[in-house]
This record gives sequence, structure tokens and C-alpha cells, in this order.
Amino acid sequence: MELYIIRHGKTYWNAEGLLQGSTDIELNSEGREAAGQLGRKLEELDFDYIYSSPLIRAYETACLIRGHRNIQIIRDDRLKEISFGEREGKSYSEFKAPGSRYESFFSAPQNYLPPEGGETFQQVIERTKSFLIEEIEPKVSKCHRIMIVAHGALNKGLMYNIRKSSIENYWYPELQKNCEASIFNFDGKKWITIKD
Repeated sequence: MELYIIRHGKTYWNAEGLLQGSTDIELNSEGREAAGQLGRKLEELDFDYIYSSPLIRAYETACLIRGHRNIQIIRDDRLKEISFGEREGKSYSEFKAPGSRYESFFSAPQNYLPPEGGETFQQVIERTKSFLIEEIEPKVSKCHRIMIVAHGALNKGLMYNIRKSSIENYWYPELQKNCEASIFNFDGKKWITIKD
């Protein structure tokens, strides 16, 4: 069974360099165009299911990729982006700047302490693990191909569990670009990376 993990298209806040997290921000025109292009690239592939974060930027991306095909899109709260709490809507560059309290988010995720009201990496790892175990892996004998459309940090949580990684390597090999797909295969026992 193949699994396509896709990051949503570009949003207004991506373009402005603002932290989104669990804030519900829609795609901009560039994001819609990229999602449509990816949909045209993937239109010859049959997907049994499409799962999406409930946030509009991911759900709209999933709809644009699906196009006119009759494939159900299932929204699941466990696929929401990591929450940045009180920092959402604030500058992304300030968040990751050297000397910032949050600079370890990318450089040393094992040391990251979230803003007030935000989530830890461990919380994202736990909910993505339950999603994979409860929703995806049981479908191995019934499905040929599944798509998940979600978010940068959330998708890395899925990949962390697929790879049985360590928290230090959470971002390996790097953050997905908007509308980029990573592809994996599950044989019922182990996951294999097809494309990072």
C-alpha cells in the first residue's frame, strides 16, 4: 500500500512570514494554482482514500488535488498542525531567530519548549502515531494507495512514526515545500521510503 503525504499549498500567512499553527488560514492564489498543478500530475493515480487536516488550507488543497474524481475526503482532527499557542500570527523569522527562546524548534527539536498554549513535538508524535495505527495501517489489505494532506510539522510527525526516528532527526531530511509529496510503502509489517 502506497501512502502519499502532502503539505498544503501556500497561504496568505505563508506569504507574509507569519506563524500559522492551528489558526485556520486559507490558501492564496499561488497556493490554489500549485494544488491544481499537483492534482493534474496525480490525476492518473487511483487513491482509495484522501485524509485531510480539518484546517481550510489543507482541506482546500486536498479538494483541488482530487479535482473531479469521486474520492471521499475524510477530515481528522489528529492531522491539525502543531499549535504555536500565543505566538500564532506573529513573525516566523523572529520565532526561529538565533537567541530566540524558540530557535531550537528546527535546530534541536529535542530541546523545544512551546509558547504558552502551544503543543510539544511529543504531543504531535502521539496523535500522528494513533492516526497511523488506527486509520492507515489497518487498510493495508484493502487499499492500494492513500493520500494525506496536512501541514509541515504535522507531516514530519507522521514520518517520524513511519521511520521510527529519533526526536533529534524530526526534520530529516528537511521541511516539505508547499504542495510537495513524500511517498512511502507499507507491506503490513514495515514501512519503506519511496520518495522523501
